[in-house]
Amino acid sequence: MWLAYRAKKGDADAFVKLMEENKMAMYKVAKSYLRNEEDVADAMSETVLAAFEHIKELRRPEYFKTWLIRILINQCKLLIKKRNMYCLTEEMAEESSEDESFANLEFMDMLSELPEKDRILFVLHYGEGYTAKEIAGILDMNENTVASRLSRGRKKLSCSFSWLHSSTCNGQNGI
Repeated sequence: MWLAYRAKKGDADAFVKLMEENKMAMYKVAKSYLRNEEDVADAMSETVLAAFEHIKELRRPEYFKTWLIRILINQCKLLIKKRNMYCLTEEMAEESSEDESFANLEFMDMLSELPEKDRILFVLHYGEGYTAKEIAGILDMNENTVASRLSRGRKKLSCSFSWLHSSTCNGQNGI
């Protein structure tokens, strides 16, 4: 948190450290929206630039990460609009261990079953550890809506993948 205060006061080194600390979270969120690595890199660099240009406008430095993720989401949406892309989640490029990479790939593959509007909720909640209240703030949504979509998404994913092991899921096969 002290880095955000320093960055807001104009400390460029503190800003660089903040970007390093948030790089992987930014990547995961951008990847949940965008199809390829070039678009992810573009969105991330535009976010860094926008954050740097507007850091003095940050009202509450303790919410720097939330503010940064909101900028990133807006940049992703702008990129999608510009390129008229339909976004599908692919794999994550976090390569800390084979097991973790496999788990991340499996997680992102499961998320591809969800609509984009719900996918980002899962990335923020399960991938980044945000609460429903924090997600509501980031995405400018009602907290109950976030909780409801997370619940419905869990049920959908549970049903989607339970058909592999059982013949029905509340009377439905798969999705």
